Amino acid sequence: MQKKTVPGTFSAPHSIVSHKESPHARDRLRQVCQGTRKTNGSIPMSNDQGPYGVAIHGAGSVAAAHAASWLQNPRVRIVSVSSRSPETAQAFAMKHRLDCTIHNTLDDVLRDERVHIVDLTGPNYVHAEQGIAVATAGRHIVVEKPIAMSMAENRSLRDAVAKAGVKSLACFVLRWNPLFDNLKSLLAANTVGDLFYAEVDYWHRIGSWYSGWNWAHTRATGGSTMLLAGCHAVDALRWFVGDEAVEVTAYSNNIKKQYEYDANVVAIVRFRNGTIGKTSALFDCDMPYAFNIDLVGTEGVLRDNRLWSKKLLPGQTDWATLPSILPNSGDVQHHPFDAMMNHFVDCIREDRESHCNIADAYHTHELCLAIDRSIEAGGVPVSLPAPLNPKPVAPHEFARTCAPCS
Repeated sequence: MQKKTVPGTFSAPHSIVSHKESPHARDRLRQVCQGTRKTNGSIPMSNDQGPYGVAIHGAGSVAAAHAASWLQNPRVRIVSVSSRSPETAQAFAMKHRLDCTIHNTLDDVLRDERVHIVDLTGPNYVHAEQGIAVATAGRHIVVEKPIAMSMAENRSLRDAVAKAGVKSLACFVLRWNPLFDNLKSLLAANTVGDLFYAEVDYWHRIGSWYSGWNWAHTRATGGSTMLLAGCHAVDALRWFVGDEAVEVTAYSNNIKKQYEYDANVVAIVRFRNGTIGKTSALFDCDMPYAFNIDLVGTEGVLRDNRLWSKKLLPGQTDWATLPSILPNSGDVQHHPFDAMMNHFVDCIREDRESHCNIADAYHTHELCLAIDRSIEAGGVPVSLPAPLNPKPVAPHEFARTCAPCS
C-alpha cells in the first residue's frame, strides 16, 4: 500500500512517498540486530550536522506539545507522523500544518532513511517495545514517560540503547523548568548547607476528562499511579538529592475507586548518602494541580520558590521569594518542551549524553517499581538496586491479619 502524505507535500529529492528498504538500510539494521556494529548515532547527516529528521510516532495531546517545540528548532524538521490510526496521524499533521509523510506503522518509520530521531508519544504500555525497536534500528530516541511498565522492560530498553550507541532522552520535562534551574543552582552553591531531607509531591485530579483515560486507568495499560504520572515527582526527588535510593517503603489507598490500581500513594525513601526523602502522588485530590517541593539542609530550607538561608541572607526576617516560572500546571502546553528538545539536539550535535537519558531514567523507574512492590506487600521495605529477577516481597504480619481498607 502506498503511504499517505499530507496534501501539499513537496516533492523534494529526499521526500519519500512509497518507501522501499535500500540495501544500505538492510545492512545497517542487520548489523545492529546482530550486535556487530554500534551505531553511535551514525545516521547519514548533512555536512553541517543538520537538519535532523524527526518522526513523531503517536498523535495525542503531548505529541502536539512536542511538535510545537520541534518546529522552533532550526536544526530539525519533522519528516513524518504516524499513529495507531493513520487517519489520526493525517488529522494531526493537517491541524499543525506539518509538511510531512504519514506512515502507517513504526516499521515504516524505521525504513525511512530521512529519520534520525524518533519521538515516541503513544500510550504507556507501548513505550518500551517501541523504544527497543527504534534503538535497534540505529535511531536516536525521545520517549515519553514512563519508559517501561516492568523491571524486565526497563532493563531491556536500557540495554538496547546502550548496545546501539544511540542518543536517548526520557521526557522528564520538569528538569528544564526555570524553578528547577534555580533550586539546583542554590543547592550546588551550598546555600542551604548539606541536604538531609527532601520532599516532592505530584497532586493532580486526573479523571475521565483526560484524553488517555481509557488506557490510563487500567492496571494492564496504565500501570500504576507512580508510572502514570507520579514518576515526575520521583524523578525530581532523585534530581534534587543527586544520589540513588537504597530502600523505600510505600502505602496507598483508592478512595474514589476510579482506577483499577490505588490512586493515592506515599513513599519514604532512604538514599545512599543518608538523605531521607518523601514523595507522594494523589489522583483523588479535589484541588488545583500542585507540585510541592521541600528541600531541607543544615543551613537553610527551600520550599517551592521560597528560600530561608541565614548563610546567604544574614539579615533575613521572612521567606525570600524567588521570581520564576513554577511547575504549577498539569497542562502539557505549560511544560518547557522547547528547552528539553533544544538540549537533546545539542547532545546529538556535540556527541554527549543527556543527564536525562534512558540510562538515568532507568533509576527513576526502578524506584517507581520498587514503590509499587512495597505497596503490594503492605508497606514492606524494598531494597535497591532491584535484583535481576525480583521475587514477591513477603507482606508484613499486620498486612496479613488486618482487614483491608474499604
